[in-house]
Amino acid sequence: MRKLASIQTVNAVEPIPNADAIEKIRVLGWWVVVKKGEFKPGDKLVYCEIDSLLPERPEFEFLRASSFKPAQTDATGSEVLRAGFRIKTVRLRGQVSQGICFPLAILPPGVASEEGTDVTDLLGVVKWEPPLPVGMGGKVKGTFPGFIPKTDETRVQVLEGVLSRHRGKTFYVTEKLDGTSFTAFLREGEFGIGRGSSSGRSPRNTTRTSGGGSASR
Repeated sequence: MRKLASIQTVNAVEPIPNADAIEKIRVLGWWVVVKKGEFKPGDKLVYCEIDSLLPERPEFEFLRASSFKPAQTDATGSEVLRAGFRIKTVRLRGQVSQGICFPLAILPPGVASEEGTDVTDLLGVVKWEPPLPVGMGGKVKGTFPGFIPKTDETRVQVLEGVLSRHRGKTFYVTEKLDGTSFTAFLREGEFGIGRGSSSGRSPRNTTRTSGGGSASR
C-alpha cells in the first residue's frame, strides 16, 4: 500500500527569492515550503504526500481555512469518506510546494523513527478521493468490499532509491491518457463492481456501471 505519511529525511534546504519567513526543503523527490529555520539537512520529519486527508485533530486545525473537506456520502446517505484536511499542491511566493512536513514530535512517544517508516495509520491519514460526478453515480449498493485489498500507484517522486538501483537499464515508457480504474468481483454468487470507496452489487450477477449501462454474466 502507498505510504501517505512516512518518516523521511531532509535532503536539502534552499532559500526562496524575496521570502523572509519561508524556505523550501527537499524530501524524497518533492520540494516542500516550510517555515524558515524549522528544518536543516539531515533532519528526520513526518512527510505527508499530496492527496493525503488528515483527520480533524487539534494539531491540524491550522489547516481548516485552506484545506477542510466535508465528509462524502453515497446515494444511501452512508459516509464513504470522512471529513478532514486535504493536502494538495500549492504555490507560495512563487514556489510550488507539494506535501506537508511535521516535526517528529507529532508522533506518539516510542514510535520508531527509522527513515521510511509508514505512519499513515498511526496519524489517521487516508487518501482523499474526489466526489463521484453525478453522471457517473450509477447504482451504489454500499462501501468498497472489505474482503478485497485496495491498491494504489506509487508516485515516482518517492522512488528515488528504486530509480538509482536501476539506473542505466532500458525501460519502456507508457502514458495513460484517459480512463477510470475499477475492481470487479464474483463471490458466493454475487457479482459487483467497485471504484474508490463504493461498490455496486447484485445477487443476479448484474450490476450498474458508472456510465449508466449494465454489465452481466
